[in-house]
Amino acid sequence: MSAPAPSPLAIVDAEPLPRQEEVLTEAALAFVAELHRRFTPRRDELLARRAERRAEIARTSTLDFLPETAAIRADDSWRVAACPPALQDRRVEITGPTDRKMTINALNSGAKIWLADFEDASAPTWENVVLGQINLADAYTRNIDFTDSKSGKSYALKANDELATVVMRPRGWHLNERHLQVDGEQVPGAFVDFGLYFFHNAQRLLDLGKGPYFYLPKTESHLEARLWNDVFVFAQDYVGIPQGTVRATVLIETITAAYEMEEILYELRDHASGLNAGRWDYLFSIVKNFRDGGAKFVLPDRNAVTMTAPFMRAYTELLVRTCHKRGAHAIGGMAAFIPSRRDAEVNKVAFEKVRADKDREAGDGFDGSWVAHPDLVPIAMESFDKVLGDKPNQKDRLREDVHVEAADLIAVDSLDAKPTYPGLINAVQVGIRYIEAWLRGLGAVAIFNLMEDAATAEISRSQIWQWINAGVEFENGEHATPELARKVAAEELANIRAEIGEEAFAAGHWQQAHDLLLEVSLDEDYADFLTLPAYEQLRG
Repeated sequence: MSAPAPSPLAIVDAEPLPRQEEVLTEAALAFVAELHRRFTPRRDELLARRAERRAEIARTSTLDFLPETAAIRADDSWRVAACPPALQDRRVEITGPTDRKMTINALNSGAKIWLADFEDASAPTWENVVLGQINLADAYTRNIDFTDSKSGKSYALKANDELATVVMRPRGWHLNERHLQVDGEQVPGAFVDFGLYFFHNAQRLLDLGKGPYFYLPKTESHLEARLWNDVFVFAQDYVGIPQGTVRATVLIETITAAYEMEEILYELRDHASGLNAGRWDYLFSIVKNFRDGGAKFVLPDRNAVTMTAPFMRAYTELLVRTCHKRGAHAIGGMAAFIPSRRDAEVNKVAFEKVRADKDREAGDGFDGSWVAHPDLVPIAMESFDKVLGDKPNQKDRLREDVHVEAADLIAVDSLDAKPTYPGLINAVQVGIRYIEAWLRGLGAVAIFNLMEDAATAEISRSQIWQWINAGVEFENGEHATPELARKVAAEELANIRAEIGEEAFAAGHWQQAHDLLLEVSLDEDYADFLTLPAYEQLRG
């Protein structure tokens, strides 16, 4: 008796979208289903392993480099694969979601790389998931334009040789896609985003002289990198392109991954192109993992934790040294400032901060860095041009002067700054305003002249949770309590209502966002990711 045919991948609870048949083809869905069948069981094991490791950190309040992988770190002979020409020069990278206008503007921005984001800068509505894929395919075939219905302004692509190279970021391992199921089981969002993009565009990108390049988010261990490597090997064979065509840059945005940078590069060595210092999620990860660790792990206001803080400096210096030792690119963190069209003085002060940040990164040996807005591209470009000149990167700077001990990466108490009452207010403000936009399907939102995404919202709710559970006393004598958080949140909700008016307030998701922020900030059981309960409330 022959084995039953594998059940097909089902599209569930989704309204038809324009042109979805171009993305959700039978062949593409079969590929995604195959990824799910082969690799989701391992994904599930790795998520369970995260929980076990978190429990161990709660017990010990420490982390160390892994003794079982010491031989990999000690072996000076191995390097990652040679870099393809399209990724040699990464001195400025712009980030953003894959809506049609952003796709054109990012490709035209003058940045060397565009991080096309299906993760933290994108709320995973079915429309964003599917239409984002269409927009990228249209860009590669030059069938993309956009006219803004409000301003009447039209947008079109520049010549191919002026466009940024795309590095696409799928969702993290923890998020599922409820609209695609196999045998009633949701497919991981990572396999949906990667699978649809890779299946439709891998050969197309090769024909353009580039390739399927990826940013891998939220990685917590080298074993998670190994899973991605196995996915790449399988995918390349499946569509019939050469092994080693895929290139992946891993975001070192979790504290556990910071102790496994060399091992992560080793696991992906045939497909690795670099590591990135994902600073906002990194802070969130420290709070999440050491939330039981007492006063020594209490972070001050997020804006007081600059990249010159000793424990952040240890992290970035180790990242540069690790990457260059292994022939990989080291990419710096985000400049999140959004220029004001109305306040030149605000811009002047902020531009100087961005310039100082990028000058420091270029001087430290980074090969490139991130910005969130096209107006910041020239500033970051100038910082790296001064250091690089005509060289595409500075991987020859080995930074052998850097020596980082395990304890240096978690020396949070080396900071003099303390949590403040204005910091609590800001965390509540950013949390409510960001979550409200996310529930409307917007993942990247300008709030108080900063580009906020899911990572900054995670810091906001994590700090509220941490300060309350640590019994922090603010400079005004008030103590962080659930009652104080509720009072500040109620005041912010009233301020928003007065600021935008009754009609706009009623049309939004403000009360829902307020309630969700308090839920994840005050629950005794800390939710691993804000986006998990938020996704349950996301319509569309």
